[in-house]
Amino acid sequence: MSRILLPWRFFMALSLSGRVGLVMSLFWIVMAVFGGYIAPHSGLDIGAGPILGGMTAQNWLGTDYLGRDMLSRILVGARFSIGLALTAAVLASLVGTLLALLAAVTGRWLEEIIGRVNDALLVLPGKVLSLMIVAVFGSSLPMLVVTAVFTYWPGAYRIAFSMAGSLRNMDYVRASRLRGEGRWYIALHDILPGMVHAMLTDFGLRFVYIVLLLSGLSFLGLGVQPPDADWGTLVRENLQGLFDGSPAVLMPALAIASLTIGANLFIDNLRNVGPLQLVEEGA
Repeated sequence: MSRILLPWRFFMALSLSGRVGLVMSLFWIVMAVFGGYIAPHSGLDIGAGPILGGMTAQNWLGTDYLGRDMLSRILVGARFSIGLALTAAVLASLVGTLLALLAAVTGRWLEEIIGRVNDALLVLPGKVLSLMIVAVFGSSLPMLVVTAVFTYWPGAYRIAFSMAGSLRNMDYVRASRLRGEGRWYIALHDILPGMVHAMLTDFGLRFVYIVLLLSGLSFLGLGVQPPDADWGTLVRENLQGLFDGSPAVLMPALAIASLTIGANLFIDNLRNVGPLQLVEEGA
């Protein structure tokens, strides 16, 4: 029974702002999964509405520069904005964490090699690096994910290795070495559990950064390409309506802002809710 109530205890352990952030984040994740099914129109339908029209009973969030329903475009675009960012954030965190564990349990020479490569990548500005990769290799959906992973795994590695480097000197890790346990047993059973909470927090930050990165690339015309569109593409396409206050440019920008603000509110409060605290409360 305590395991069933654990998500509720986790929710109640958050502050009010953390709960609001969690609800906002979950809302957009649900929209990314089911938005295409509940959208009033197909995202590619050429609507009969006015160009850059206002909010009406037929078009709740107005229409875009071709008269298409903006609510449908935003709901369909959520799968690209959130899906690509979530995939890239998972891969970047996995690459950084696994390399950190590998460096922590192997010889000094491998730690130095990985560390020097990581330092070289961290020196390069992330936005400039991503622009270079997309300009050279193109902006297909897989390449956008690869670009985001390549840009953000060095930061994930730095956080993960700082944790793993401290944990590998703990007494229980030394005891495992004396028992003759293998390197990967020590990495996965002794070091990794102590890193999970910090890496989950870092994963949330990576997700926010990647959402902004991919939206920025799309705004520049280097991200998701027509006929598909993420939220950054929607802002760029309807930019001509900015001075008229058209919902077509304001609503996708508001979607980006609400997702990033909600994720940040949740992450900021996640630091104060440790897994041990939840286990003790559920005991």
